[in-house]
Amino acid sequence: MSNTETEYRQVIQRCKDLFLKKNKDYGTAWRILRLPSITDQIFIKAQRIRTLQETGINKVGEGIEPEFVGIINYCVMALIQLQLTGDARTDIPTDELEQLYDAQIGQVIDLLFAKNHDYGEAWREMRVSSMTDIILMKLLRTKQIEDNRGNTLVSEGVEANYMDMINYAVFCLIKLTLN
Repeated sequence: MSNTETEYRQVIQRCKDLFLKKNKDYGTAWRILRLPSITDQIFIKAQRIRTLQETGINKVGEGIEPEFVGIINYCVMALIQLQLTGDARTDIPTDELEQLYDAQIGQVIDLLFAKNHDYGEAWREMRVSSMTDIILMKLLRTKQIEDNRGNTLVSEGVEANYMDMINYAVFCLIKLTLN
């Protein structure tokens, strides 16, 4: 297993552990959220990261790292919502939810390896602040696609943007916590 894969899986395990613990506390109440609401939750987290990066002032107490974890988990929620379109259940059993989480992350990891090969791990030379900006840009793109009711002329849809945001947030956490 490559260093990137090991680091990536460590970050994802941290995120998944929190996701499943929150599921024990709250259940899958998030299933009531429409996709634009999840996108807005991700936006709030990314905007807070940017504010903390720019000002260096943290009045709430939680730092940047938990916000990146939140971005990852909200993106997974969005991908699960996309997969379960037409499934109105608001209560998903934990074992099924864990399988859904793992399936989405499996697809995201496949995308990571394809892009990492083509781009030669360029993310390792990027600044965390730049990756934060890219996440915010992808959020604005996603919001525009949602406002256009999913219609695009030549662009990828929201799913690809959620997947990219997961990968950038994982890269940020690798750079912040594992290196």
